[in-house]
Amino acid sequence: MSSSITPTAASHSAPAAPSRPLAPTWFGQPRGLTVLFLTEMWERFSFYGMSALLIYYMTKQLHFSQADASLIYGLYTGGVFLTPIAGGWLADRRLGRRAAIVSGGILMAIGHFTLSWESLFYPGLILIAVGNGLFLPNLPSQVGDLYAEDDPRRGGAYNVYYVGVNLGGLLAPLVCGTLGERYGWHWGFGAAGVGMCLGLMIYLLGSRHLPPDRPRAAMGDQLREDLARDSAAPPALRALVLPLLWVALAVMLFRSAYAHSGNTLALWADTRVDLQAFGFGIPVTWVQSLNPLFVFLFTPLVVRGWRHAALRGREPAPIRKMALGAAGVGLAWLLLAATEALAGPSSVQGLWLVVFFAAYTWGELYILPVGLGLFARLAPAGMGATVIAAWFLAAFAGNLLSGVVGWAWQPLGPAGFFVLLAALSGAAGAALLALGPRLERLTRP
Repeated sequence: MSSSITPTAASHSAPAAPSRPLAPTWFGQPRGLTVLFLTEMWERFSFYGMSALLIYYMTKQLHFSQADASLIYGLYTGGVFLTPIAGGWLADRRLGRRAAIVSGGILMAIGHFTLSWESLFYPGLILIAVGNGLFLPNLPSQVGDLYAEDDPRRGGAYNVYYVGVNLGGLLAPLVCGTLGERYGWHWGFGAAGVGMCLGLMIYLLGSRHLPPDRPRAAMGDQLREDLARDSAAPPALRALVLPLLWVALAVMLFRSAYAHSGNTLALWADTRVDLQAFGFGIPVTWVQSLNPLFVFLFTPLVVRGWRHAALRGREPAPIRKMALGAAGVGLAWLLLAATEALAGPSSVQGLWLVVFFAAYTWGELYILPVGLGLFARLAPAGMGATVIAAWFLAAFAGNLLSGVVGWAWQPLGPAGFFVLLAALSGAAGAALLALGPRLERLTRP
């Protein structure tokens, strides 16, 4: 899931917390981590609950054409990655983190409830995107400040937080999707709004366990220090900027195919896939829970595999992992193309969707988290926030491009369109592989 990259980005750009004595704990961690975990879980529940319904609401209730719905979906999901850049700046220089988080949560809750009225569809999407921009970059930035710099628990804190991200993404289609499909769209969007309100309530009630905001004047001083360090950065570090730009362009191309799991794939699953199991008709929105489910299942296996390879000196370089991930997602799209072509006029068995999402998620884990880590690691001194912003811009451009790519759905047909997505993913993988030698030379100790 694309949102899973945010904690790492925020942790990189935030100044380190000062050393402090251990505070009272829950489950062996600072109490504030539980507050942030639950807040993020409910916020992601609201966000992904609405997203699971969006493409169906546009095509079935608002009667948008598939091409227009795909474009609007791309614009919206692209905006979700663009607004955090401004939201992070506003929190750092004007509002402070807590005010930004609360304001963003309120805007998102209003946006979810607003979607219950057809005439307010576009204002609802804008409210959610703007609220997300204030909320998304600022909540995870508080995680690191819960710990002293030398606290051994600090390294695993974001792993715990990441579980909350995916738990919300897993539950959202099951609850909001079912309510929207079975009882009415306004029930699904309303449930998403209630989830956001629960997250805000937990955040406000648990605020005494959270670290205080940093003084904004100190943030300005830190920015000036960063810029001074950047001006003195050696040429070798500046030479990384162009390769990172090419990586960002390759990731943009990859995302133009990757982002279709909630767009054209969702429409295909609704019309072409047999979702009957054990005599029970599975709501089509439940399909969107497969990706976070496999994130839960595969992340420990992937990390353990990399660790064992590193011990033998055979772990792939980050750029090679990313190329493998793009290729894996391309193979997943090819699998769907073959499945569609072989099915003919018959429905496709739902098991093939499970196999697709297994391959798709495995590839995602190789490219998106690894890519963000690469950007954070290679950012020259004083350019950390700028380089992370470039990552978000690549995500914005890729999701926006995915909406344009969606126009090819009807002319190409499902099988041809899935081949197109496979080709885009494969091209991104080839570009990343070609960039490998140069990046490896620049990053070699």
